[in-house]
Amino acid sequence: MYDKLLGIENRFLEVEKFLSDPKVVQDLDTYQKYVREHAELGKIVTVFREYKKVGSEIDDSIELLKDDDPEIHVMAKDEIERLTSEKAALEKDLKKLLIPKDPLDGKNVIIEIRAGTGGEEAGLFANDLFKMYSRFAENMGWKVEIMSHNPTGVGGFKEIIAMVKGKGAYSRLKFESGTHRVQRVPATEAQGRVHTSAVTVAVLPEAEDVEVKIDPGDIKVDVYRSQGPGGQSVNTTDSAVRITHLPSGVVVTCQDEKSQHKNKAKALKVLRSRLFDTMVREQNEQRSEQRKNQVGSGDRSERIRTYNYQQGRVSEHRIGLTLYKLESILQGDLNEIIDELTTFHQAQALKHENAADDQ
Repeated sequence: MYDKLLGIENRFLEVEKFLSDPKVVQDLDTYQKYVREHAELGKIVTVFREYKKVGSEIDDSIELLKDDDPEIHVMAKDEIERLTSEKAALEKDLKKLLIPKDPLDGKNVIIEIRAGTGGEEAGLFANDLFKMYSRFAENMGWKVEIMSHNPTGVGGFKEIIAMVKGKGAYSRLKFESGTHRVQRVPATEAQGRVHTSAVTVAVLPEAEDVEVKIDPGDIKVDVYRSQGPGGQSVNTTDSAVRITHLPSGVVVTCQDEKSQHKNKAKALKVLRSRLFDTMVREQNEQRSEQRKNQVGSGDRSERIRTYNYQQGRVSEHRIGLTLYKLESILQGDLNEIIDELTTFHQAQALKHENAADDQ
């Protein structure tokens, strides 16, 4: 680990030189690339330099143990104990910082919410989840743009797809993919019986044009008139767009805009992100297996989280976390759950890294 950290520090110094080079400063794209790299490396180098400083202070204190003065000997021993504890904490921080970053973490996301088991009640809860994520995004200072939605007749959604734009959106939302289960008495239930419904959430990183190029010959574009929840036409022109990606069979529809061109642009953005997500999953077998297990089919038995209204409880099944703060979570207070999930996955990644180092 020490040699790896020395290499990072040397690269940090190299990048610092690049940033003072007039030729680099004049090339905005190159300059910004080095600024980002310098900031990322700086997080590690700052801790590493503190780690080296503490190590040097431990060596100095060990030398003081050789002093004949009993008082200095005791002081040195106490100092070594304090510094050793500090060094261990810094080493732990460095191991976390050395965990390979997910290259997608800085991306915007497309979040797809679909009603699963539970009929109208599932559609209503899909709306509740969309509001939850919208409030969370607002708290984070992000922007939410609805790409497509298919409403039910009672205020819910069969499906709603939205773009969430903001720094670190994917890093904070990527663990939300999966089946979310709700246990509550539906508004339509006359006898007050608790129903269980399920909604699936898929979080996809936004794909740039350069990452996924779509051959116009590989897509079929159909246009039709937008329809409301009852099937009635809500537009007088053929503005709704359905795009079928022929090689993969992926179908995306969009009818939210009055402009056919805007609907097509939104549909292409969703299609590009779905194809990009498939490409990334195929490249990473472990991530593919994880996503398959998390998203599932929408059946209530395949769940990652349960929202129990009677008990005011939210249970995150992947890490055994239970919080009795349902209302605040539905208001967008997701940070505690996301932090716990992030810590868990960091621990798993660290265990994997340590196992690889031991081999």
